Amino acid sequence: MRLIATEIKNNVLGCMVRILDENRTQLLDANKKDLDAFNSDDQAMYDRLLVNDKKIDGMIEAIMQVRCQEDPINRVITDKKLENGLQVINKTAPFGTIMIIYESRPDVTVEAAVLAFKANNKILLKGGKEALCSNKILVDFWHQALLENGLSTEYIQLLTLNREETQQFLKEPTEQLDLVVPRGGERLISFVKEHAKCAVLISGRGNNFLYVDENANWEKSIGVILNAKTSKISACNALDKILINTNLTDYHHKMIDLKHILKNSGVSMLVDSDVKKILKEEELIPDETIWEKEFLEMKCCIGSVGSTKDAIQKINKYSGGHSSTIMTKSAETASFFMEQVDCAAVYHNASTRFTDGGQMGVGAELAISTGKLHHRGPLGLNELVTNKYYVYGDGHIRE
Repeated sequence: MRLIATEIKNNVLGCMVRILDENRTQLLDANKKDLDAFNSDDQAMYDRLLVNDKKIDGMIEAIMQVRCQEDPINRVITDKKLENGLQVINKTAPFGTIMIIYESRPDVTVEAAVLAFKANNKILLKGGKEALCSNKILVDFWHQALLENGLSTEYIQLLTLNREETQQFLKEPTEQLDLVVPRGGERLISFVKEHAKCAVLISGRGNNFLYVDENANWEKSIGVILNAKTSKISACNALDKILINTNLTDYHHKMIDLKHILKNSGVSMLVDSDVKKILKEEELIPDETIWEKEFLEMKCCIGSVGSTKDAIQKINKYSGGHSSTIMTKSAETASFFMEQVDCAAVYHNASTRFTDGGQMGVGAELAISTGKLHHRGPLGLNELVTNKYYVYGDGHIRE
């Protein structure tokens, strides 16, 4: 793939900022068509679908942040002169063509494209049908920015395929695919893993856990729980499961306190059999599979554990590998928990809502990777590259 000069890439991004800002009304009108056609009571999806001036400001900010970041391509990783005289240089390189499949979020159409393009990749955007009008106008804006700088519109393409057509495209792509990023639930991820013929970078479900240790500060724990659960239910970094150590001082009354605080905040609860002995009016968790579910609504599960080891075991069994938090005053316990919990992001006395590229200092993100190959966590600009070895000789042959 031809490498585009950094100046030209940044000029495209500058044009996109201008076009997006000057055509807010056009985008809002397109989004209204999507909202009017939205036929679901799924509040989380509606929140993700909605575009307003604040979200447009966020899109512009994401582009500006990436524009200011150093070009990640052609950076020297290692440079070695071997004893035989060969010069071996390992440098960053583009993936090539990236396909991202996502639901309902027009802002992903901006963030995914800006990251892929700055990292010199082509990107195929397969957004959900519920955001079709919004995505079409945003890709039109991208094409304007590319054409103004003498570049092909092939760098950023919108795919309007149905499920069967997407399946066929993954099996037999009409152009080379180098990486597929499914950004959504378990069904989408399984679908892509089954049908894709190239590398798949997993952006898995949230289903995030918070564990309150016996040495936790209760007031801080309540504050973190409320923020993680209620501040944005549509986010993959929202809290779903709360585990409380039964050795917590005044455990019985604190469980009742937690119940009232969650209820007053509009959060419904499912509880395990031990917690139900205290919170008798709350619904019992019907089966163990509930512990694996990402809710994306004002609902959570509350369970009891007898130790930090028990909490770790439960989290590693049921979580989506996204984010988990421990609330404790013990640095030793926190260290043990954070080392043993198998998640992309682990927290001590902090909300899971910080698992976000911007909040973690990465900048705009393509997704939160929950797989372990290539990269784990926020996929920012520096993570959308692979590498290539450049070897220089002078008629060298291997003896």
